[in-house]
Amino acid sequence: MTEEAAAPVVVVMGVSGCGKSTVGRLLAETLHVEYAEGDDFHPEQNIAKMAAGVPLTDADRAPWLDIVAGWLARRQGRGGVVSCSALQHSYRDRLRAAAPEVFFVHLAASRDELAHRMASRRGHFMPSSLLDSQLAALEPLSADERGIMVDATRAPAELVREAKVALGTQANA
Repeated sequence: MTEEAAAPVVVVMGVSGCGKSTVGRLLAETLHVEYAEGDDFHPEQNIAKMAAGVPLTDADRAPWLDIVAGWLARRQGRGGVVSCSALQHSYRDRLRAAAPEVFFVHLAASRDELAHRMASRRGHFMPSSLLDSQLAALEPLSADERGIMVDATRAPAELVREAKVALGTQANA
C-alpha cells in the first residue's frame, strides 16, 4: 500500500454537543477503520471535574491529549478515527507531533444549537454550563493544519460525505 493509498488518521473535533461521537463512528465505519471515543481516554479525575462543572486546565488536558496522540500514532498507515475536542491549536499541535498526517474534521454549530443539543442528551457527564468555556477556548483550524470545518447542523451522513471528499482532495494534493 502506498503512502497516498494508506487509510487516513482523522480527528473529529469541536466543542461538546457538536456531534463528534456520531460523526466519528459513522466516518470510521465508512472508511473501514477503527473508531475511538476520545472521552474514554480521560482519567477519572477529569471526568469528575467536568461533571462538577469545572473546566479542565491545560495541565488536566495534557495527559489525555498524549493518550489520544499515542492512539493516533499507532494507527498511522492503517487508519483510524477518534473524537476529540482538540479546541486549541496547541492541542492539535500535540496530536500532529505524534501523527503528522492527521486530518481534522471540525464540527461547528451556533451556541444556541449546541446548548439545545447538550440540554437534550441524557447520560453524558459534560454539563451545559461548560459550553461557554469551551467556545471561549475554541480556535479555528489554521492554514498549517490539514482539515475542514463543516456545519454540524447538517445530517451526519452528509458530513461524512463532505469529510471523505476533503480527505480525497488532501491525499491528491
